[in-house]
Amino acid sequence: MKDTLKQGVKTTRRFTVDENRVITFLAGSQGGGDDGRVYGTPYVIRDIEQTCRDMLLEHLDEGEDSLGTHVDIAHMAPTLLGMWAEVTVEIAKLDGRAVSFNVSVADPVDAVVAKGRHDRFIIDVAKVKERLAAKAAKAKAAQ
Repeated sequence: MKDTLKQGVKTTRRFTVDENRVITFLAGSQGGGDDGRVYGTPYVIRDIEQTCRDMLLEHLDEGEDSLGTHVDIAHMAPTLLGMWAEVTVEIAKLDGRAVSFNVSVADPVDAVVAKGRHDRFIIDVAKVKERLAAKAAKAKAAQ
Protein backbone atom coordinates (compact mmCIF):
# COMPACT_ATOMS: atom_id res chain seq x y z
CA MET A 1 0.00 0.00 0.00
CA LYS A 2 1.38 3.41 -0.95
CA ASP A 3 1.49 6.36 1.42
CA THR A 4 -0.92 8.21 -0.89
CA LEU A 5 -3.77 6.09 0.47
CA LYS A 6 -5.28 8.36 3.13
CA GLN A 7 -8.55 9.32 4.70
CA GLY A 8 -10.28 11.97 2.58
CA VAL A 9 -9.04 10.69 -0.79
CA LYS A 10 -11.99 11.09 -3.14
CA THR A 11 -12.95 10.39 -6.74
CA THR A 12 -16.01 10.67 -8.97
CA ARG A 13 -16.80 8.50 -11.96
CA ARG A 14 -19.64 8.92 -14.45
CA PHE A 15 -21.60 6.00 -15.86
CA THR A 16 -24.26 5.98 -18.55
CA VAL A 17 -27.33 4.01 -17.49
CA ASP A 18 -27.34 1.60 -20.40
CA GLU A 19 -29.17 -1.66 -21.11
CA ASN A 20 -26.77 -3.56 -18.83
CA ARG A 21 -27.61 -1.37 -15.82
CA VAL A 22 -31.39 -1.32 -15.82
CA ILE A 23 -34.11 -3.43 -14.28
CA THR A 24 -36.57 -4.78 -16.81
CA PHE A 25 -39.56 -5.95 -14.80
CA LEU A 26 -41.29 -2.54 -14.96
CA ALA A 27 -40.70 -2.06 -18.69
CA GLY A 28 -43.41 -4.41 -19.89
CA SER A 29 -45.92 -3.68 -17.13
CA GLN A 30 -49.19 -2.40 -18.51
CA GLY A 31 -47.66 -1.41 -21.84
CA GLY A 32 -44.85 0.56 -20.21
CA GLY A 33 -42.35 0.14 -23.05
CA ASP A 34 -39.01 1.65 -21.95
CA ASP A 35 -40.76 3.92 -19.41
CA GLY A 36 -40.02 1.61 -16.51
CA ARG A 37 -36.39 0.89 -17.32
CA VAL A 38 -34.36 2.41 -14.50
CA TYR A 39 -30.93 1.98 -12.90
CA GLY A 40 -31.27 -1.20 -10.87
CA THR A 41 -29.98 -1.32 -7.31
CA PRO A 42 -27.64 -4.28 -7.96
CA TYR A 43 -26.03 -2.27 -10.77
CA VAL A 44 -25.76 0.85 -8.61
CA ILE A 45 -23.89 -1.27 -6.06
CA ARG A 46 -21.69 -2.82 -8.77
CA ASP A 47 -20.72 0.65 -10.04
CA ILE A 48 -19.99 1.84 -6.49
CA GLU A 49 -17.81 -1.22 -5.82
CA GLN A 50 -15.98 -0.81 -9.12
CA THR A 51 -15.33 2.88 -8.49
CA CYS A 52 -13.95 2.13 -5.02
CA ARG A 53 -11.75 -0.71 -6.32
CA ASP A 54 -10.41 1.32 -9.24
CA MET A 55 -9.57 4.22 -6.93
CA LEU A 56 -7.81 1.92 -4.48
CA LEU A 57 -5.76 0.31 -7.27
CA GLU A 58 -4.15 3.71 -7.91
CA HIS A 59 -2.81 3.63 -4.34
CA LEU A 60 -1.84 -0.04 -4.02
CA ASP A 61 1.42 -1.81 -4.69
CA GLU A 62 1.91 -4.45 -7.35
CA GLY A 63 0.33 -7.72 -6.25
CA GLU A 64 -2.30 -5.99 -4.10
CA ASP A 65 -6.00 -5.60 -4.82
CA SER A 66 -9.14 -5.32 -2.73
CA LEU A 67 -12.30 -7.26 -1.98
CA GLY A 68 -15.66 -5.86 -0.96
CA THR A 69 -16.69 -6.84 2.57
CA HIS A 70 -19.78 -4.75 3.36
CA VAL A 71 -22.38 -2.69 1.49
CA ASP A 72 -24.94 -0.40 3.13
CA ILE A 73 -26.70 1.58 0.41
CA ALA A 74 -29.98 3.48 0.36
CA HIS A 75 -31.26 3.73 -3.24
CA MET A 76 -33.68 6.64 -3.04
CA ALA A 77 -34.53 7.84 -6.56
CA PRO A 78 -34.74 6.34 -10.05
CA THR A 79 -32.32 7.16 -12.84
CA LEU A 80 -33.79 6.52 -16.27
CA LEU A 81 -32.33 4.46 -19.10
CA GLY A 82 -30.00 6.72 -21.12
CA MET A 83 -29.24 9.18 -18.30
CA TRP A 84 -25.84 9.44 -16.65
CA ALA A 85 -25.12 8.83 -12.99
CA GLU A 86 -22.08 10.04 -11.08
CA VAL A 87 -20.64 7.85 -8.36
CA THR A 88 -18.56 9.71 -5.77
CA VAL A 89 -16.50 7.75 -3.25
CA GLU A 90 -14.41 9.09 -0.39
CA ILE A 91 -12.24 7.22 2.06
CA ALA A 92 -13.86 7.76 5.45
CA LYS A 93 -11.63 5.46 7.49
CA LEU A 94 -8.46 3.39 7.15
CA ASP A 95 -7.76 0.68 9.70
CA GLY A 96 -4.75 -1.30 8.56
CA ARG A 97 -5.93 -3.02 5.38
CA ALA A 98 -9.62 -2.27 6.04
CA VAL A 99 -10.98 0.71 4.11
CA SER A 100 -14.40 2.32 4.63
CA PHE A 101 -15.88 4.60 1.99
CA ASN A 102 -18.67 7.14 2.13
CA VAL A 103 -20.44 6.82 -1.21
CA SER A 104 -23.07 8.77 -3.11
CA VAL A 105 -24.69 8.64 -6.52
CA ALA A 106 -26.28 11.59 -8.34
CA ASP A 107 -27.91 12.08 -11.73
CA PRO A 108 -28.69 15.26 -13.71
CA VAL A 109 -32.10 15.61 -12.03
CA ASP A 110 -31.56 14.38 -8.46
CA ALA A 111 -28.64 15.53 -6.33
CA VAL A 112 -28.78 12.24 -4.42
CA VAL A 113 -29.95 9.03 -6.04
CA ALA A 114 -28.18 6.72 -3.61
CA LYS A 115 -25.88 7.05 -0.62
CA GLY A 116 -24.28 4.95 2.03
CA ARG A 117 -21.13 3.12 2.97
CA HIS A 118 -18.95 0.49 1.35
CA ASP A 119 -16.10 -1.39 3.01
CA ARG A 120 -13.24 -3.11 1.27
CA PHE A 121 -10.21 -5.09 2.45
CA ILE A 122 -6.80 -4.81 0.80
CA ILE A 123 -5.42 -8.21 -0.10
CA ASP A 124 -2.25 -9.86 -1.31
CA VAL A 125 -3.49 -11.48 -4.53
CA ALA A 126 -1.06 -14.42 -4.41
CA LYS A 127 -2.08 -15.34 -0.84
CA VAL A 128 -5.77 -15.17 -1.69
CA LYS A 129 -5.23 -17.39 -4.73
CA GLU A 130 -3.52 -19.96 -2.46
CA ARG A 131 -6.50 -19.87 -0.07
CA LEU A 132 -8.93 -20.29 -2.93
CA ALA A 133 -7.00 -23.26 -4.33
CA ALA A 134 -7.00 -24.90 -0.88
CA LYS A 135 -10.76 -24.35 -0.55
CA ALA A 136 -11.36 -25.77 -4.03
CA ALA A 137 -9.37 -28.89 -3.09
CA LYS A 138 -11.44 -29.31 0.11
CA ALA A 139 -14.68 -28.83 -1.81
CA LYS A 140 -13.64 -31.42 -4.38
CA ALA A 141 -12.71 -33.89 -1.64
CA ALA A 142 -16.07 -33.35 0.04
CA GLN A 143 -18.02 -34.36 -3.09
